Amino acid sequence: MADSTQNIPTLIERFYHWEKTTPDKVFLRQPKGDTWHTTTYAEAGQAARKMVTALQNKGLQKGDHIGIYSKNCYHWILADLAIMMGGYVSVPFYASLPKAQLAQVIELADLKAIFLGKLDDWGDKSAAIPADMVAIKFPHYAGNAEVTAGEDWNDLIANVAPTTDNFVPNLDDLWTIKFTSGTTGTPKGVMHIHRTPSMIMIDELKTNWLGIGKIKELKTFSFLPLNHVAERIAVQLATIWQGGTMSFAQSLDTFAKNLQDTQPSIFFAVPRIWTKFYLGVLAKMPEKRLNTLLKIPIISGVIKNKLRTALGMRDIQIAATGAAITPAFIKDFFKKLDIHLVEAYGMTEVCGSMTNSPDPNTPQDSVGQAIPGGEVRIDADTGEILMKSPYMMTGYYKNKEKTAEVLIDGWMHSGDRGTMDENGYVRVIGRVKDAFKTSKGSYVTPNPIEEGIMKNDLVEQVCVVGLGIPQPIALVNLSEIGVAADPTEAEQSILNTVNQVNNTRANYERISTVIIQREPWSMENDLLTPTLKVKRGKIDERFGNDYLPWHETEGKVLWV
Repeated sequence: MADSTQNIPTLIERFYHWEKTTPDKVFLRQPKGDTWHTTTYAEAGQAARKMVTALQNKGLQKGDHIGIYSKNCYHWILADLAIMMGGYVSVPFYASLPKAQLAQVIELADLKAIFLGKLDDWGDKSAAIPADMVAIKFPHYAGNAEVTAGEDWNDLIANVAPTTDNFVPNLDDLWTIKFTSGTTGTPKGVMHIHRTPSMIMIDELKTNWLGIGKIKELKTFSFLPLNHVAERIAVQLATIWQGGTMSFAQSLDTFAKNLQDTQPSIFFAVPRIWTKFYLGVLAKMPEKRLNTLLKIPIISGVIKNKLRTALGMRDIQIAATGAAITPAFIKDFFKKLDIHLVEAYGMTEVCGSMTNSPDPNTPQDSVGQAIPGGEVRIDADTGEILMKSPYMMTGYYKNKEKTAEVLIDGWMHSGDRGTMDENGYVRVIGRVKDAFKTSKGSYVTPNPIEEGIMKNDLVEQVCVVGLGIPQPIALVNLSEIGVAADPTEAEQSILNTVNQVNNTRANYERISTVIIQREPWSMENDLLTPTLKVKRGKIDERFGNDYLPWHETEGKVLWV
């Protein structure tokens, strides 16, 4: 493990290294139609250095907080480099934040400047930007909203000289403030210092825990929100530290093609993306036939290679999954294609992973074992998972009270319930607060029930609810396969799956009714988080009054 007192390089120093030693190597790849705009390490350095000068000309001082409000794109990385080079603190936001929430986090973060970038919607969000704040908008990305606030990036750097100062922050200086998604109340700003990302990479290369150091040609594909800790560490940090190449997606419509064109060596995705890949394969080839073909020696190799290439996984060496628990059957499916999904279970507060499953023999229903230097224990009274990490946050920004609630005697209280076996394998049962009490007075933990229902390939998402009603019910979104299926056959198939799950549960946990909802859950209708997790609170808020009538309906399946 890295000695946290030694003189270790910061992330920006690693960039300076590659800027000097591999100036002509492609660093960033941005798609536009069938072509890719590439940016070398030298070009990225020049653009960031000019922006540092522009920020200094605007009067910004070292230590000032600068926001980034944009979807992933190469200007996001250039802006972040400029923030580090100038000695500022980055405060990245979810690009999906509506005006009111954007105004809220801008105020909470004490911003002095903000970068405005690639966004789906702009509307009246100019009202969220204080009149006296330095606002800089990225050059327009075709197919995205026209941002009407701020000065243009290109105009600002057109006539300024790049800074020649290779500024190096102190390891204990604040690196970033990451605001949680705020689904459980006021967003909290998680503070991390420059030492943390450096130690993460130094420890990784020393222990070879995930194997990043073994990758000769490091290629990443960045599409999950870059303000999320997993993407920032697994993709951005790894790429810059190792001098790799980072590619982006142009849009949701071009995602598959952009991924195929990239063929990354490291790929991180949330379970819903892996589930979509799984359903996409089954839409073209039934699983029974695929399983048969994969048992035939020569044909098996051909099939695996074709599927991996089509998925963009031809060159994959580390395939990671996280931000929510990945169902065991999804891991089993990809294992058949020789793709081992490494679970990353952690929190923003511990700057990424607390447990991982790099060993292919890890039990599929677990999230692996504690990272080197980390500790996990289960609270004997509540079953809550407690964490102690070398990469702990320094606290929530200007919120000592909330910090004290979750960080007790050096242990981070995760809010998750789980178990740990004698070999240190951690299993996550669900959120402590996800359990609900039925009107019979029994507590139901929805996650294991949902995982069982998700095994049906007609189902894309499921949320088991039942607060205050006699039995739980299951709200379901259909997959593309489900939407295309005959409704009567789809009903029967899902009902059969639910009956199988019910047979494994106690009476009070058994699903009484399946509600198939025609409207997909999304970030737009505020039923999914930016990392595509279901917002249970919002589901209860929107549909709670219907739970009892739905439960009391005569049929076992109801379409709404």
